[in-house]
Amino acid sequence: MLPAYIPSPTVNAIKVGPLSVHFYALCILAGIAVALWLTSRRWVNRGGKPGEVLDIALWAVPFGIIGGRIYHVITDPELYFLPGKDPWNAFAIWDGGLGIWGAIALGGLGAWIGCRRAKASLPAFADALAPGLLFAQALGRLGNWFNNELYGDPTTLPWGLQIHQMDPSSGGAAVGTDGSPIVIGYFQPTFLYEALWCTLGGFAIIVASRRFRLPRGAEFSLYVMIYTAGRFVIELMRSDYANLILGLRVNTWVAGLVFLGGAVAFALVMLRARRRAEPDGKNTPSSDGSDDVVDARDSD
Repeated sequence: MLPAYIPSPTVNAIKVGPLSVHFYALCILAGIAVALWLTSRRWVNRGGKPGEVLDIALWAVPFGIIGGRIYHVITDPELYFLPGKDPWNAFAIWDGGLGIWGAIALGGLGAWIGCRRAKASLPAFADALAPGLLFAQALGRLGNWFNNELYGDPTTLPWGLQIHQMDPSSGGAAVGTDGSPIVIGYFQPTFLYEALWCTLGGFAIIVASRRFRLPRGAEFSLYVMIYTAGRFVIELMRSDYANLILGLRVNTWVAGLVFLGGAVAFALVMLRARRRAEPDGKNTPSSDGSDDVVDARDSD
């Protein structure tokens, strides 16, 4: 027993009549709500129409959830398809398991469809979404806290995370012979590190967009670099089960490769903006200015 530690919940769902409401799902929904609210404000300030973000989200969000689950199941198939496992649990999103890489990829496809229908610019929408996406990911990580998952190595630090042995059938912690919840141990709270990193990253993009005249595509590229840089480091700290490639977790490799892609995209966006600069040295209208009313429209 540590003298100080971060406690974890002993229940991850509540019963509402015949239904079980899982806190993981509520955290995901809270993150989506925050992202929609912030993106709507930024979108309208950039010349977009009120309500347009919700129209696009009706395509992007379902695609993103499906994509996130598909990625998780593909990269961890043994959790569902080995002998003794229940394949139907592949659909049990409320138990945790959404891969951000699949969510962004398929969610991006949904956003493209929504933007096409609204005749809006997908790069401009992605820029408006960037900080809200990080805040949504931070809130979603709180769902891992309720599920007692995504932790690092054992630790004696005062912010060590207490982890219980969870019983999926009861929706809570397993109990010992004395009736108290079974504690597995105390671990690095990597879910909390990622939540804090995403929150700081979201504010960093907001500040950067206000202080600098960023060209279209720069904010989303910053999102990619910020998130993957933190995810790369945090993946190296995690000790929960994961498939490995050459001794490293799959998501470590993905985070590193996607970071390189985001860095290249950011460099190309900034280089393109520099080449398109006006002769007097002033940049063309940025994706941040509220006076740039054409930015949200699909004019490319």
